[in-house]
Amino acid sequence: MARLSQELERFFFEEQKSPEVNLTDILLLGGERVFGFLFVILSLPSALPVPAPGYSIPFGVLMLILAIQLIVGAKTPWLPKKMAKHPIKLETVQRFLKAGIPWLGRIEAVTRPRLSFICTSLPGRVTIGIAIALMSISMMIPIPGTNTLPAIGIFVTGFGLQEDDGAITLGGLVLCLMGVAVSASIVIAVAWGGSSLLDLIKVWLGRG
Repeated sequence: MARLSQELERFFFEEQKSPEVNLTDILLLGGERVFGFLFVILSLPSALPVPAPGYSIPFGVLMLILAIQLIVGAKTPWLPKKMAKHPIKLETVQRFLKAGIPWLGRIEAVTRPRLSFICTSLPGRVTIGIAIALMSISMMIPIPGTNTLPAIGIFVTGFGLQEDDGAITLGGLVLCLMGVAVSASIVIAVAWGGSSLLDLIKVWLGRG
């Protein structure tokens, strides 16, 4: 099976496409690894250091729906028809992919099937689903700082899932744990005042 970066390059840059695409079109690329594939694609805009206004909440909702399906043991994903058919400008997708494909290539260079039970067993997929569900909820919080790290956690976890690479998936789950800590501290700081964990880390680094 071709690498994801190669498939995305071919599908979005080499083949003739209409000015708009949708998730139904993109699903055709996923094949048997469709859950991990969707998590990678949907988290990419928020995980990149590229402005992506308006994507965190709708894509967070979609990933929460997918994560719940993973938790209950679904083998194939279901997406609301309205969301799956919602048009997205091809040039917008290409802009994100130009920034994201080099990162995909770097991860692909160290990815191989290992510790696959983490990605294929029911307990492993339930754990992955719970982590991604929490990160998806964090992405939907309209507070700065609560979406980038969670999106990166979903991106890495999803990539490991689609490649049956348990080691990469574990790394993504660690990022998800960090995302929970940072997002929770930011929400608490906003709700009750004071410094968030991220602020304290910045102060600590500044003194170093």
